[in-house]
Amino acid sequence: MNRSFDARRVSGAVRPSPVFLLIVALAAVGGALAWDAEHWSSTQARIGVFVLVVFGWIVSVCLHEFGHAYTAWRAGDREVELRGYLTLNPLKYSHPLLSIGLPIVFIALGGFALPGGAVYVHSHLFSPRVQRLISGSGPAINAICAVVLLVIVRLFGSAQSHAAFWFGLSFLAFLQVTATVLNLLPIPGTDGYGILEPSLSYRTRRSLDQLKPFGVLLLFAVLWGLEPARRAFFGLVNTLFDLSGVPPIWHQAGLYLVTFWS
Repeated sequence: MNRSFDARRVSGAVRPSPVFLLIVALAAVGGALAWDAEHWSSTQARIGVFVLVVFGWIVSVCLHEFGHAYTAWRAGDREVELRGYLTLNPLKYSHPLLSIGLPIVFIALGGFALPGGAVYVHSHLFSPRVQRLISGSGPAINAICAVVLLVIVRLFGSAQSHAAFWFGLSFLAFLQVTATVLNLLPIPGTDGYGILEPSLSYRTRRSLDQLKPFGVLLLFAVLWGLEPARRAFFGLVNTLFDLSGVPPIWHQAGLYLVTFWS
């Protein structure tokens, strides 16, 4: 009886918005165009992969932020439902331009999966363990997306048949690996710091709070501007990606298709 009631309560709170469903549909359209392309580097393939990766990335951003919100909601923070965080609507996750538009620009310029979106939760109401769960749920979603995509590509992918589609899916998986690693770095403003924060002293937390609004941009500046840091970061990402057995050339071809104007 209680379990049935809880299931009804969850299904009533979680309502995918028409905006989210439209984004999923657009990603599917991009995938269909890439799948049907006659040649992997044709104009149709490039357009299809671009649409697949961009809207597929937005879907993952929505799922990432939904992971934070749903975990907080289950822990007792009912405001996340009132704020619309459980609808998976990307327009509800912070500023649309900074949270969605800017990450897409970075992906299109060179495949850097800048974190997008943000949800506000009353983390101070929860125990340190729950705070860590809330912070870690977002990167966990990216990790799950990466594993699912890589398993699909590893089992069914082919460079001879529908290659553009598989290259695009490989690049989308690579972005998920990148996002997982990036979000777990313990820099103020990232989920990795959110996992670490409950273990810090009050004085240390207060001092680092000032860096939170700029932490992600500072991280990006370091990775973009310092070659050793960038090499170490992408070395780790590539190592994790290679564990899947998917050829690295596939995600590189996917990046080439996404940056079709270059």
